[in-house]
Amino acid sequence: MGGCSQVSGEKDEKKAAVRDERAVKQSVERASSGILDILAVKGKVTRSGAVATPCSSYPEGSGVHRMRHPWSVYGVPGDDLEQAMDRLRTQLPAKGWKIVKDGPDKSRAKLPQIVANSSDGRLSADLRLWREPAGSERSSMIEATVVSECFRSEAGGTTGTG
Repeated sequence: MGGCSQVSGEKDEKKAAVRDERAVKQSVERASSGILDILAVKGKVTRSGAVATPCSSYPEGSGVHRMRHPWSVYGVPGDDLEQAMDRLRTQLPAKGWKIVKDGPDKSRAKLPQIVANSSDGRLSADLRLWREPAGSERSSMIEATVVSECFRSEAGGTTGTG
């Protein structure tokens, strides 16, 4: 899933801050939980947890990474998911998020996409609605990815162990 590098696009040029990896992971997972609460749909949710991934704007081996938490909610009628996306449009800003994109993504399917950044600029959420046609064997879903800004772990951090 591309397009999740909105956080700190310009900030990546600067030195990455040293942060407590566990705290960053908890922050990303809390944000995901808050977004799921806003969606307010009764469906199945993939549970994966946030994982550390290298920051592509830094040299390999630099020790700079970000937390990435991909998940989705599915098994919900498409109309309910569209209403959930509408709730995101109103409730994310009410909870301090700034919507920086609301429109079709760049895929061939032109999926409805909302990209929002947290008020402190440390997190970004990329949310896309996959609407399947009636009678499809696949389920419509909202695919979400919450990412942190790039950072370096404190000494003794747990990079790569999830």
